Amino acid sequence: MIVYEYPLNERIRTLLRLEDLFERTRHFLAGKEPLEHHVALLGMFEIMEVASRADLKSDLLQELERQKHMLLSYRNNPEIAEDVLNQVVADVEQAAQSLFAMTGKIGQYLRENEWLMSIKQRTGIPGGACEFDLPSYHFWLHRDSSARTADLMSWITPLYPIRDGTAIVLRLLREGGKPTPLVASQGTFSQMLGGKVAQMVRIRLAPELQYVPEISANKYALNVRFTVFGIEPRPRVAEIDVPFELTFCNL
Repeated sequence: MIVYEYPLNERIRTLLRLEDLFERTRHFLAGKEPLEHHVALLGMFEIMEVASRADLKSDLLQELERQKHMLLSYRNNPEIAEDVLNQVVADVEQAAQSLFAMTGKIGQYLRENEWLMSIKQRTGIPGGACEFDLPSYHFWLHRDSSARTADLMSWITPLYPIRDGTAIVLRLLREGGKPTPLVASQGTFSQMLGGKVAQMVRIRLAPELQYVPEISANKYALNVRFTVFGIEPRPRVAEIDVPFELTFCNL
């Protein structure tokens, strides 16, 4: 099944972007080739930009504290596995402590590195990171892969509290909803929300159906249109009924 997630507010949109960027960077950081480490460095620059939102750290801390109190209220509940609950609470506390220990503007230590910022500036220009533009970067890319990996880890590790806090909040968000099987009549589905509060919508769809959901939502209604996957100039709406699963997620 393919899962499509649609954030319903700016805060969740930012967290989903960060999750995607950290995962992509992790993938290329694990490689050994110069081009893989180049992409990892670009991912780190993007993380720095997205995470620099002024209230991100305080938002994460407040949400983690709120979730901790909510989880603690489930203690001594016979329907809750105590060991699992304790582990989740411990994870939340650890993430909050690491976030709290971060000082200054997120990624400021990277901005103070003139060499990195010269690369960041040039990579913002199409083809701007060629060897004749950045000879010292060209040299770095030809260093031993273990040396490059060590440099990359030293630059990105201080950002991991943001990664871990984001991961916990999104995990709890995804678990805070129950999937409902539905059918989009002739490729379209609409539902009035009627005061239902949600922070994210998840749609699960079988890949063999070859349809892609286009989602639009506000506080009043959710609209989903399933289009036929293809490279046509204009998307074509499915002409048959499309079965899917819908989940409203809330913290």
